[in-house]
Amino acid sequence: MTTMEIMGANAKQAARFLLTAGDLKNKALLAIADALTENCDTIINANDIDIAAAKENNTRASLIDRLTLTPARIEGMAEGVRQVAALPDPIGTVLSGSSRPNGLKIEKVRVPLGVVGIIFEARPNVTSDAAALCLKSGNAVILRGGKEAINSNKAIADIMRNAIEKAGLPKDCISLVEDTTRASSVELMQLSDYLDVLIPRGSANLINAVVQNSKVPVIETGAGNCHVYVDDTADIEMAANIIFNAKTSRPSVCNAIETILVHKDIAETALPSIKARLDEKDVTLRCCERSAKILSGVENATEEDWATEYGDYILAVKVVDSIDEAISHIAKYSTGHSECIVTKDYANAQKFTDEVDSAAVYVNSSTRFTDGGEFGLGAEIGISTQKLHARGPMGLNELTSMKFIIRGNGQIR
Repeated sequence: MTTMEIMGANAKQAARFLLTAGDLKNKALLAIADALTENCDTIINANDIDIAAAKENNTRASLIDRLTLTPARIEGMAEGVRQVAALPDPIGTVLSGSSRPNGLKIEKVRVPLGVVGIIFEARPNVTSDAAALCLKSGNAVILRGGKEAINSNKAIADIMRNAIEKAGLPKDCISLVEDTTRASSVELMQLSDYLDVLIPRGSANLINAVVQNSKVPVIETGAGNCHVYVDDTADIEMAANIIFNAKTSRPSVCNAIETILVHKDIAETALPSIKARLDEKDVTLRCCERSAKILSGVENATEEDWATEYGDYILAVKVVDSIDEAISHIAKYSTGHSECIVTKDYANAQKFTDEVDSAAVYVNSSTRFTDGGEFGLGAEIGISTQKLHARGPMGLNELTSMKFIIRGNGQIR
């Protein structure tokens, strides 16, 4: 067996233990949270190595921000694990029950998926978030992060594995692939004898590679070409504040916006106000012909810009003639993540929410709320942009499947 196959076999065995772990799962989660804060210096030292390497490689600032861990962020990771521990355990929940005319009693109950593989990029907090959610939902997890965060990930994974073992769970409930070559990623995608599902978190390139090459069922997450449409009745100050937050609070994340669409009847008034806010963070605007005539100091947009997830302080801008044109633009270019309308018109708000086919559709609110914690799910495993099994922020319930339990007293067919 290869190293990866051994890891898969060990994870599968650990997943069987988790089926009856009960309260041990919460004990292990609280042990993880305490261990993360107690070993903060160890994690920071490992993270410093990753940050230094990123700077040497001229990694852009927004990605270094995603990579960076601070004592406050590590405490946030620990708090996220505690929040997951406090959530109701979904395993064993009876989803439905019925009695058949022949006397059979049929129940549908939640069960774990089994072994979950997660391939992700330069966000080391994913290591603890994903492990916590998988553990609580009774799943073993195999994590495979990118080379940018390998030292941080190794430190966090080692701390978590030791913590859960002391709490009474097999340490192989959580595993980390330390080989960051492409070969290890491809091998994990082929691990169909051991993995029940594979979840990619990261860029569109990563997600597409996993979808195209995996032999394991995949839940697509993360790609976020998100939009804000400013309707002709919008409160301009509200629109500017929402756009500023949705673009600049953390531009590298998948729920940050990449394009704004502004109704022609409000464009000459709204666009300068919006630009004034964005100028506070030196956001580069790539504008259509009509918006470029209203604003100065901007770049001309190309067709490629409408389809680009920048992950940076860059925003595409387009003036549209109607809400229908805005919805059509979103339908053509969106990745199905998060979209927002800013409007005072109830009918237009309803039209937008009815016709925009994305995982999260907002009225008068920043798209940055598309997040498991903000939705009350605890930490999230990712934002699913597909429609089968799970959609939107994936919490505990989305990491479960179901089975039927049938009780009889001798019935035969």
